[in-house]
Amino acid sequence: MVLQGKTALVTGANGGIGRKIIERFCQEGCQIYAHLRKEREEFSVFAQEMEQKYGVAVTGIYFDLTDEEAVKQAVSGLVKEKVKIDILVNNAGVAHGGLLQMTSLKEIRAVFDVNYFSVVQMMQLVSRMMGRSGGGSIVNLASISGLELDAGNCAYGTSKAAVIALTRTAAKELAAGNIRVNAVAPGLTDTAMAKLMEEKAGEAMVRQTAFQRLARPEEIADAVLYLASEQSSFVTGQVLRVDGGM
Repeated sequence: MVLQGKTALVTGANGGIGRKIIERFCQEGCQIYAHLRKEREEFSVFAQEMEQKYGVAVTGIYFDLTDEEAVKQAVSGLVKEKVKIDILVNNAGVAHGGLLQMTSLKEIRAVFDVNYFSVVQMMQLVSRMMGRSGGGSIVNLASISGLELDAGNCAYGTSKAAVIALTRTAAKELAAGNIRVNAVAPGLTDTAMAKLMEEKAGEAMVRQTAFQRLARPEEIADAVLYLASEQSSFVTGQVLRVDGGM
């Protein structure tokens, strides 16, 4: 129970990786504030299952990460309720593939709004909460595409590269407040997002891995758990690749 007594805020809670992170954290005794853009019956059922199975609270909070004012209001609500956030997991993200000359600035901005700028704002707001309560751990979901940049990654890959740079910069700045900042860089993972990839591109990525398969969402969740917990108490500014040996 390495997260017993802790409270985590997880964005993008309705995705395959997001749900596995929540389930893994619940198994370790963590209370959860789960972010979704809008309320969904399917997620409510999942949250109730987690509460009944593990005896922890899973509370949904609903706002659009690209709406700066809505994000502020949501976090302010937690502050007013005197919620102590020990762990922030910036998991929400959108996929995109396209060549530079065929991708509009509007498309690139839309990807960066979710994948990068929302991460910046969440880190700004929640790190202030953590600083006032003695510290915490921030884990950002990056991607192998942000490390191994290739053709077709002018939006998604570069947004994840920006998240990696932000992680390393923030780790230096926030250490004085006892806040650790790390990132997990998954390879192609068996989720609905992976199914959006062009088939040949996905197969090519799988062939590059030593294990010749997709990552499982629970394998990504285990890496996030490590960085969120005190098991990694002297680890900050790092990017943990979970890519099957690419």
